[in-house]
Amino acid sequence: MKLLITLERDETGTIVAECPSIPGCVSQGKTEEEAIANIQEAIQACLEARAESGMPLTVSVREIEVSA
Repeated sequence: MKLLITLERDETGTIVAECPSIPGCVSQGKTEEEAIANIQEAIQACLEARAESGMPLTVSVREIEVSA
């Protein structure tokens, strides 16, 4: 399964990783590599928890165009 993630540096310099397709699935790391490894673990745990609860594994995420 391929999922999109976002990476954003917070005010302390920590990289925050989030998976928009899985509500509440967030992790972090000191480097991008660490944040990516951590979000991969978090995604796996979130998918397992959602499956056990009978919830859909992911929610729909779409890309739209907005004029700025």
